[in-house]
Amino acid sequence: MLPRKFSLILITALLILLVGCSPKPTVSGKPIVVASTTLIGDVVQQVSGDLVDLHVLLPVNSDPHSFSPAPKDVVMIETASLVFLNGFNLEEGLANLITANAQGKIVTVSDGVQTIQIGSSAHGEQGQAGSGDQHTGPDPHVWMNPSNVQVWVENIAQALSEMDPDNAAIYQQHTKDYLRELEKLNNWIVDQVAQIPQERRELITDHEDLGYFATAYGFDVAGVVVIGGSTLSDPSAQQIAALEQVIAESGAPAIIVGTTVNPQLSERIAADTGAVLVRLYIGSLSAPDGPAASYIELMHYNVTVIVEALK
Repeated sequence: MLPRKFSLILITALLILLVGCSPKPTVSGKPIVVASTTLIGDVVQQVSGDLVDLHVLLPVNSDPHSFSPAPKDVVMIETASLVFLNGFNLEEGLANLITANAQGKIVTVSDGVQTIQIGSSAHGEQGQAGSGDQHTGPDPHVWMNPSNVQVWVENIAQALSEMDPDNAAIYQQHTKDYLRELEKLNNWIVDQVAQIPQERRELITDHEDLGYFATAYGFDVAGVVVIGGSTLSDPSAQQIAALEQVIAESGAPAIIVGTTVNPQLSERIAADTGAVLVRLYIGSLSAPDGPAASYIELMHYNVTVIVEALK
């Protein structure tokens, strides 16, 4: 028989192990789940309903490329049963912190998405990656095609069901309902885009964040203000001049700028070229009382604005 002291140590170790393998509850008794962005948070909410305590790391209108977490975010990451990320280097300011502190499972919701490469949806010199500080690889802005969000839903539902098998049937029912809503959204976008003549489906964007939308719905990304998938690069004078020439030659009527991005440079290019500056919700939802409080509302808002600007 083991001495009493060693028996207590063994029992304590086993309890710690069992607690570590179980969903970590909050005061309410619900497991803690963390999502990196407001977009992912909304989709997690659609699948989970009120069965989890959801914490979203990035506040509304935060740029995911440059976000720095607060101490309370680190605590949530440490105590979460699941941490949902977009992947493809979108959360470049969070990756190391999450890897070092997450005790629960880290789920990349974009796993399985058929990716496009940064710059592949743009044409001409302006669409190519620039100097060594430019981002290359898969475009992280996968949610701009609702079909990719369907992949998110499946990955989120699987992770929630594995974490909380007692409620798996509820997660699966929520998944079926939301997938139907995403299919309706896709059909609506197709109908709306049909109002734009093919020759006017030219997009100028602040950075390469509409590639999946362009590929899915028959647009060309004629040029970008900041080359690469991140907002952190700084275009040269030559690149700006090249973009202004692209705008003049293509006749693109608008420059599209996300609400999380500083519009100052795009405003200058718009003034030089006569293009209209159009603001879209791309990297973040709006506030709850705004026009893009959910993913589906965000896509409705963005498509309506694009159609009005280009048709």
